[in-house]
Amino acid sequence: MKHHTIIVAMILVLLSCNRNRIMYPVTKKVDVIDDYFGVKVADPYRWLECDTCADVSLWIDEQNKVTFQYLSNIPFREKLKKRLTELFNFARQSAPFKIGSNYFYFKNNGLQNQSVLYITQNPKEPGKVLLDPNTFSVDGTIALTNIKISPDGKILAYAISKSGSDWNEIYFKNIATGELIKDTLKWVKFSGIAWFQDGIFYSGYTPPKKGQELSQSNTYHKLFYHRIGNPQKEDVIVLENPNEPLQNFYAYTTSDDNILCISSSKAGQLGNALSFMDLNQTKPTIRTIFDTYHIDYDVIDHHQGFLYIKTNSEANNYKIIRVSLNDPKKIETIIPETNAVIKHATLTKSHIVVNFMKDAQSVVKVFTLDGKYLYDIALPTIGTVNSLNSTTYDNELFYDFTSFNYPTSIFRINTDNQHQQELIFSPKIDFNPNEYEVKQVFFESKDKTKVPMFIVYKKGIQLNGKNPTLLYGYGGFNISLMPSFSATRLAWLEQGGIFAMANLRGGGEYGESWHLAGTKLKKQNVFDDFIAAAEYLISNNYTNPNYLAIQGGSNGGLLVGAVINQRPELFRVALPAVGVMDMLRFHKFTIGWSWVTDYGSSDNKEEFEALYKYSPLHNIQENVEYPSVLVTTADHDDRVVPAHSFKYIATLQEKYKGNRPMLIRIERKAGHGSGKPTTKVIEETTDIFAFTFYEMGIEPKFKTE
Repeated sequence: MKHHTIIVAMILVLLSCNRNRIMYPVTKKVDVIDDYFGVKVADPYRWLECDTCADVSLWIDEQNKVTFQYLSNIPFREKLKKRLTELFNFARQSAPFKIGSNYFYFKNNGLQNQSVLYITQNPKEPGKVLLDPNTFSVDGTIALTNIKISPDGKILAYAISKSGSDWNEIYFKNIATGELIKDTLKWVKFSGIAWFQDGIFYSGYTPPKKGQELSQSNTYHKLFYHRIGNPQKEDVIVLENPNEPLQNFYAYTTSDDNILCISSSKAGQLGNALSFMDLNQTKPTIRTIFDTYHIDYDVIDHHQGFLYIKTNSEANNYKIIRVSLNDPKKIETIIPETNAVIKHATLTKSHIVVNFMKDAQSVVKVFTLDGKYLYDIALPTIGTVNSLNSTTYDNELFYDFTSFNYPTSIFRINTDNQHQQELIFSPKIDFNPNEYEVKQVFFESKDKTKVPMFIVYKKGIQLNGKNPTLLYGYGGFNISLMPSFSATRLAWLEQGGIFAMANLRGGGEYGESWHLAGTKLKKQNVFDDFIAAAEYLISNNYTNPNYLAIQGGSNGGLLVGAVINQRPELFRVALPAVGVMDMLRFHKFTIGWSWVTDYGSSDNKEEFEALYKYSPLHNIQENVEYPSVLVTTADHDDRVVPAHSFKYIATLQEKYKGNRPMLIRIERKAGHGSGKPTTKVIEETTDIFAFTFYEMGIEPKFKTE
């Protein structure tokens, strides 16, 4: 027995030595220095910003080779992938929506790369396939991003994205015959689809320069009208602003297809202007209701000559107003602001159904059309309602519900009778919700602000400070993190892992003031909140720094990068995904200019100083023991261009002198995350969890072992 112990110890030493010998690709450096208000800032990896250059492509291949070699040596990686595949293999579907006498919904049988659009006359019956995105490509990398049925129910207009790009193409399909109509619209981006007569309104740009499709700044957005049968070059420009390159237009119709709503936003402004066209008029004209750009106006629906609108005008937590189309100056508050945030709402024939958020949990209330409160819809447990689908010609409502230990299920209710509610879809999955604990705690941040956090774990674990823990955060752009079910997360939880999700400032959990408290010169609050969340988990014996991993994507990737620069000793593993890592140049690519509302800009001296102080790329230090880092990004990400991650990992690999891995996993034919095929989701999650367990020195155990 003693000899066996010695041999095992020797093997572990050898493995440790092998892990220390990561030979990173040599990343060339160039002599680029920018001057920001007298501060000289070197940018030696500027050449990695060229997403179409051959040397960058070669660099990607070399980085992936090192990363996948490292990951392939993790002994339990394939078993983990097998378990993730098993957990992912269950049918799931969306809440139906009704048009005329037909219902439409999306369903995935389990391991399909993309969910399939169905049409049925009975929401309890499967109906038939209307559109299967899995036929668009063999590898599932072409995703469906938007659909709109024509008012007569005869034509389906749908948008697709290739390899995860924000660029869309719009196609048209005859619903009765299944035949494609020849029209194809390209260079569509940040667009709705709104039918009018025999065509659609959509938004897009003039074609970008060849070779810069995924990086060129998106400027001079336009609203077009396309008539079916005409070539795209004949499409009419409905709205543009030649004097304002950083302005976007988004058009959508109300559920009765009678009113076209046009939302317009500008760089540096947090809200939107709102206009409309009455499509029943002989010659519809655009009429402006609100021309300010610092307040949110989101049309809920149209009913009997009134637009119902959600707004934060003099309402931190939002309120619902009603505007007369005959006299747009006639505005009345229907549902005033309360201590809960209004997430979204929908109209039925007789009611307004409002989804409130209270302490990052859903509360759904039903009101009359005049705003009189009637009742709360009974929800299964603490959780989240993401969709409320209804029409204004009946009182049928569909909604989905999910929580950390409650797989997304679909309910139907007649709003005339709160007790007339039924479950119409519940997934069957290898999972017992009663085995898991879900709790919400409140911790103090650095400035004593109370911040909520959800903690999920398997019942019976010991709070001994040695549990592998994954802390997730975002903290930006008024986006709220709420409870949701994740099949992939089960692979972490069933191994005794703890999952924690912190509701940081910068999000929308407590309205616009909570959002603004984490923006621009106050962005450090977000990082302080996340650090305090980690300290809470450690001080309350959920885990310790040797077993704590942090994860975040996009703005959350920025969060992870900034925090490990500021407090590297708190964490064992860092998992920044598609992150905004270069805070001095983010606004120069694609839609990055629109993020100035949250971040500020390096073109402003005071904001430059704040950005430079926390920018993940610019604050990497030598002689610091960083956590093990696995950066994930994708070569077709044109939201947060992958150069952010490229330059960040190159700098880490250059400056870090320790033995922990500093790796980047770059997905080919993928983008920012939306529409990612199931196979890629499983593969990427496998590598993230395998890396995390491995770096913590934990070997997962599976049921078959």
